[in-house]
Amino acid sequence: MQKLVLDLAERSMWTGAEAALGLVAVELADIPVWWAAPIALLAASAKSWMAGRLGRKGTASTLPAAKDPASI
Repeated sequence: MQKLVLDLAERSMWTGAEAALGLVAVELADIPVWWAAPIALLAASAKSWMAGRLGRKGTASTLPAAKDPASI
């Protein structure tokens, strides 16, 4: 159960960070707010790609292997 809670917290934190990044980017670039969604999508894709190469192989998780539900 604790691994599930950690996984949920990790996903929620990253989603919030990616959404915030999208909103900050559109504000700084002075472009329409609907661009925040594609920017957040790019941020999520980049995070997953980096995590798959720098983090635990075969997952997009940034949790340590001992806490990652995919490690079970």
